Amino acid sequence: MAYKIIVSPRAQKEIENAIDYYALYSIEAPLNFISSLKKTYGTLETNPFFRNRYQNIKAIKINKFPHSLYFTINEERNIVRILSCFHNKRNPKNRPSV
Repeated sequence: MAYKIIVSPRAQKEIENAIDYYALYSIEAPLNFISSLKKTYGTLETNPFFRNRYQNIKAIKINKFPHSLYFTINEERNIVRILSCFHNKRNPKNRPSV
């Protein structure tokens, strides 16, 4: 059963910031980031049941980049809500929580 991906405004802004940052240093890096992000979305659409990070918030690392997607799952509606695209080197106190 496929899950629908919904990206929160916070996560969308963090994704855009990451793309803008990578664009400062490389032409290919933003495209590679977007490609890895799409693959991660594909994984979440088919199997979003990853490790719990906090209560009902789960996380999945974006391949080849130092970011993780933090998300919740609504099993009744088959929705994965992306809460944050968090850079793994940032202060862990700023990670999304309930």
